[in-house]
Amino acid sequence: MLCEARFRNGSAMARLLAISLVLTGLAVPVARAQTPVDLELVLAVDVSLSIDVAEARLQREGYIQAFRDPEVVRAIRSGILGRIAVTYVEWAGTFQRRTVVDWTLIDGEKTADSFALALQQSAPGSARRTSISGAIDYAVPLFASNSFEGTRQVIDVSGDGPNNAGALVTRARDRAVAAGITVNGLPILDDGGGLYSWYNIPDLDLYYRDCVIGGPGAFLVVAENFEDFARAVRRKLILEIARRKSRLMTAQLRRDERVSPPCDIGERLRRAQEEDDL
Repeated sequence: MLCEARFRNGSAMARLLAISLVLTGLAVPVARAQTPVDLELVLAVDVSLSIDVAEARLQREGYIQAFRDPEVVRAIRSGILGRIAVTYVEWAGTFQRRTVVDWTLIDGEKTADSFALALQQSAPGSARRTSISGAIDYAVPLFASNSFEGTRQVIDVSGDGPNNAGALVTRARDRAVAAGITVNGLPILDDGGGLYSWYNIPDLDLYYRDCVIGGPGAFLVVAENFEDFARAVRRKLILEIARRKSRLMTAQLRRDERVSPPCDIGERLRRAQEEDDL
């Protein structure tokens, strides 16, 4: 009888303890279910001062048009699950990063149009310096903190110049690749003569090929200028989403006889500029 009483008392105490843990928020949390998708995609868009207001709008409009394009929607629907998750980030210097549109599930025309509409709600920002490495480092944790589970995780970097602030771009890229993330590129070839045109390099496509992109199936699509950006981003998204590598672009770059710029070319240009200012 004594043992039975102790057992009943112990059971009552256990129930009271469980209730107390729940009420005080100390109970073990239940893991949140994640939505499976074919692709988790971070669109990382350069808004450094080498890009003027009109050019920044061309970039933003290019993405808006792309997500309203039937071919892009068809590419999304062509996946095994028929849906992807996308977030849109603007970046400039080492600490200038802004999530413009948070993670969004896109599974057809309606949700794609909603994402495009969200991009229309604010104007592009702008800030000093160009830190591709900072953009990549900012993007990597976004995959772990969202509510999606993709069969692929991709950071899509677009920009008009080399890294000139923060860590070397190759180090950030290698960290992303080590985490199982692919980094793709959309370099914009810009011969403009603006205030920060000293960072323009003629072989930005080769720089992106050798210094920025990496990981399984990594590739790039080149925009010949900002007016060409809408075409380039549409093509890039279709290839990226449908997991079709741009063989033509890869072959062209492999046959290229130009000499690729060093991966620290942006840092060299910045140091030279700072020395001139002394």
